[in-house]
Amino acid sequence: MAELKVGAITEWRRISPSLLVFRMMPEPGTRFPDYKPGQYIALRREDCRLTKVVRDADGQIHYLPDLDEAGNPKLGAVTHSYSLASAPAETRENGHLQFYIVLEKTEQETEGRLSGALFRLNFPEDNKLIYVNRITGSFTLDQRANGFRSVLLVGTGTGLAPFVSMIKQLHFDARRGVRDDTQYTLIHTNRTFEELAFHEELRAIESAQRFDFVYVPSVSRPTVRDLTDTNIGRGRANNLFRHIFDMPLKEEEYLEQARFSQVDISKARAELDSAVRPVLPGCILRSELQKRLNPERTVVLTCGNASLMADINYIAARQGIRFEKEDW
Repeated sequence: MAELKVGAITEWRRISPSLLVFRMMPEPGTRFPDYKPGQYIALRREDCRLTKVVRDADGQIHYLPDLDEAGNPKLGAVTHSYSLASAPAETRENGHLQFYIVLEKTEQETEGRLSGALFRLNFPEDNKLIYVNRITGSFTLDQRANGFRSVLLVGTGTGLAPFVSMIKQLHFDARRGVRDDTQYTLIHTNRTFEELAFHEELRAIESAQRFDFVYVPSVSRPTVRDLTDTNIGRGRANNLFRHIFDMPLKEEEYLEQARFSQVDISKARAELDSAVRPVLPGCILRSELQKRLNPERTVVLTCGNASLMADINYIAARQGIRFEKEDW
């Protein structure tokens, strides 16, 4: 088993109340293991607020805070794996790993054990973070996209992490003259513009055009500011994917299924009424994306929200596109 080491967080930045970007340096006198874009590492804190499993009268499982006799949260060690948002090239050059994580919460608003500890971190006074000295995973371009001329990356929320690692490494390789004729397209959606992590860096990589890369950012809960920004699209990732191939919204299909089944359509109607209609960034033509994403030579890799990934799988199957997802 790989040994545990203690690293130091050197940059810790909340980009919203529920999203965090941070960098970590390795234990002094050591370096992180070599890795490929798309892989992950296990992190650990020993001051995590523990939870307990409770089953309600209907048999549903809930995770609730585990409290001591005085009503205080019990603390303990928790280990969890996170995809790397850094590229191997920047780790070799600067030494750090980078992460993009979400504050997980249950329906009862119980925070994720490790993510909660990371968000409560009293940085920079408390900057220690334990890690397992092994980086692993098969969600890599050589294992999931080998042989395809067009690669579509679809990241929702912090599911962007493995893809920003891939894109940064491709950009670094291209600067050194190492590139191929593969077309890469990245769709990243989050709720608002402020939550589009790495947005400016990805735009700069796209503008440099050192390799064939198109960046499609989108927001699912557009603010007034977002509605006037023609550089970002609107709508959820799955509905943008549907829009590219002229398919109805998921919510439209749900409503039709409810009507066909002759059941109460009020819930389906409400979901459709609240859905954000997909709009691509102003500089991107749907016809051009359709050409890039020729089903015969395209693979789609996705990471993020489970229900959206399931719908992206459905869309890909309808279009005859190979589908891969990060599901460790």
